[in-house]
Amino acid sequence: MSMKGLLGWLPPAPPPRDGPGAGDSQLFASAFDSQRATPAQLVPWHARAVEVGARPLSARRGGPMLQALWARDHSMALLGADALQRLTRFFEFATVPAGRDVIRQDEYGNFLVVVLTGTLAVDRALAWGEPVRLAETRPGELLGEMSLLDSGQRFATCTTLSDCELAVLGAEAMDEMMARDAQLAAGVVALLARKLARHLRLVSARLGDNRL
Repeated sequence: MSMKGLLGWLPPAPPPRDGPGAGDSQLFASAFDSQRATPAQLVPWHARAVEVGARPLSARRGGPMLQALWARDHSMALLGADALQRLTRFFEFATVPAGRDVIRQDEYGNFLVVVLTGTLAVDRALAWGEPVRLAETRPGELLGEMSLLDSGQRFATCTTLSDCELAVLGAEAMDEMMARDAQLAAGVVALLARKLARHLRLVSARLGDNRL
């Protein structure tokens, strides 16, 4: 589908948060409501950041790191250098110590993270209780994009194996991106969906191997 066609599927962009109508329900921020879960079950980034002892990372450091990593990623590089530069304005950046669960399986979350430095383990507990290591991440990889897109429960637990620098994109920031830069938001959603489909295929194969 062309970018123009993709934009046609998106609802009208919500107003900017500091403009008329700021504070109204927005697409990504309000999608959690459709899951029929209580607000207390939602774990946004600001709550998780406090829990894991995250320290703010300067955008002056985090922004160029994110741009450089995604410029080398075949999928994300399709956005182009200018779009990648604009994209970093919507991210928060943080440093998280080793041994912390940035994302937990089965919780409701509304943010994704991009690994800038360090390594995280991606583990899933199976129905019979046995954990399976699905992956260990490398810089530039995405975690949590599925819950950002559909506000559903997290598929796996993501734990820092070393001190990590992370870029974080939350639901409110995605809504702001749609309001301020709809073309960029459409491209990001399309690429996130493509990456998610690829991840799910790999995970399905990995879990299938563990059933043998």
